[in-house]
Amino acid sequence: MGLRDKKRNQRRVLSRRSAGPKTGEGKDFLPLEGKEQRVREKKQPEEPESTASVLYIGHIPHGFYEDQMQGFFQQFGAVKRVRVARNRKTGKSKHYGFIEFENPEVAKIVADEMNNYLLFEHTLQIAPVPPEKVHAKLWKGVRKGFIPVDRVAIERKRLSKDKTVEEHKKMLEEIVKRDEKRRKRIKAAGIDYECPALIGSVQPSAKKIKFDED
Repeated sequence: MGLRDKKRNQRRVLSRRSAGPKTGEGKDFLPLEGKEQRVREKKQPEEPESTASVLYIGHIPHGFYEDQMQGFFQQFGAVKRVRVARNRKTGKSKHYGFIEFENPEVAKIVADEMNNYLLFEHTLQIAPVPPEKVHAKLWKGVRKGFIPVDRVAIERKRLSKDKTVEEHKKMLEEIVKRDEKRRKRIKAAGIDYECPALIGSVQPSAKKIKFDED
């Protein structure tokens, strides 16, 4: 290769370096700023706004009831109603309940921040309840508070009421049946004991009084 050919090759190399890249060349070296901008411009799907204002609260510790829950959750916002599930007979807590806030946004904050919160060695389980799943009778009688049923008073009233002749006769028959079963059990046990007779078990029949006609 002569001197002229060497100079000619050098000019070609310099001309290629000075010229810009052709279409389709150098794609691996393109800046990524354009792609990042396109990704940023894509709008992410927004989460639907929560309309649930009622929260389910589980694992409620002993002593944390309506008044205590009302006072504790008021620090987040206005509390509308509180209900603790209780046993109908004893009135004891079933350790779960519901609370309703005035603002659904406050309810969402409470559900996010207070779920799995450790309170009196109990981990609270809090979850929003959708409006369509709130039972129609959930807040029935919540303003009156829980009034336990006095079963003793009901039974006392039942036993103390005046009985008719038929009711009294039926009661005596049941007493006699129980007494006969008790006698059989004593005899089957090999105990030589003579049970005293029941007084009043045999009632005299009612007498018909005939009045003389004048």
